[in-house]
Amino acid sequence: MSHAHLLVLECGPATGLQDGGRLGYQRQGLSGSGPMDRLALAAANALVGNAPGLAAVELALSGARLRAVGGAVRLALAGAPFGLSIDGETLGDHHSLCLPEGATLALTPPRQGLFAYLAVAGGIDVPDSLGSRALHLRAALGGIDGRALRAGDRLPVAASADALPDRALDPLPLDAEEPVRVVLGPQADHFPDDAVASFLAAPYTVSNRADRMGYQLDGPPVRHGDRGFNIVSDATVAGSVQVPGSGLPIILMADRQTTGGYPKIATVISADLRRVAQRRPGERLRFAPVTVDHAVGLAREAAALKAGLPGQLRSVVSRDERLMAANLAGNAVDALAP
Repeated sequence: MSHAHLLVLECGPATGLQDGGRLGYQRQGLSGSGPMDRLALAAANALVGNAPGLAAVELALSGARLRAVGGAVRLALAGAPFGLSIDGETLGDHHSLCLPEGATLALTPPRQGLFAYLAVAGGIDVPDSLGSRALHLRAALGGIDGRALRAGDRLPVAASADALPDRALDPLPLDAEEPVRVVLGPQADHFPDDAVASFLAAPYTVSNRADRMGYQLDGPPVRHGDRGFNIVSDATVAGSVQVPGSGLPIILMADRQTTGGYPKIATVISADLRRVAQRRPGERLRFAPVTVDHAVGLAREAAALKAGLPGQLRSVVSRDERLMAANLAGNAVDALAP
């Protein structure tokens, strides 16, 4: 194992570690957590030769600064287009690079989207909690001591920076203008037909009451039927759209509660959850219904896209090669020549 680590110099309050998620504990009331954008985590990991679910740093809008200590670190950033530079040299996202020992990586907030993932070769080697390194802040599990990252944290790196050459992927689309596809139910029959039609037709915006647990929406309230807004609590999934007494929909996300007592008018399909996650407060979204069979087909397409990421990698010119190419002294034959 490499003895290198990343030293956190600065980061935002919602910066944490996430992996593929904590499975098998929903019956005990603990949701799986995991990344808000699973495709972006898989892309960052593919770029550094990792399995798609290895632990990485999840960045949520705020920037960060990290330094390589004890050796060079191979890393990659994927997801929302954060600005990226090493010791002041601006570089691009969605490609792997080597952070030399002692160098500082600076990440600045993205122009659009919310979440990006910083993966390192071999993954981040911190102790797991219940089989996962994913931070579940409300349960104080995962991450480092069950909390978000902060300045002074050290993130051990599990592999050498020299294991792989630089690779690149096309940036992942955010598809902010496309409707979010939903399957109606499981309690759509708790709402009048015209209320369901209004939910599907109306534009909504993500409110400021949005976090990894759920995104509350602003817009036209959804009218409940004669049975009201309370049900016997039943299971929820990531993407469940609850409608509480206010009538304002809440889309449940990665750190959701595992059961809930509000009727669920619809469920965001798994293939579109990342598109919801990347919406900022104040940004609009609208819904489009699909059948269960269509949703299953889209889930299979999304799984195939994620599995195919390693095959989409392409070689890029390394940072050192770019610096060498910029040295034109070898072409000089006469100091006075034009």
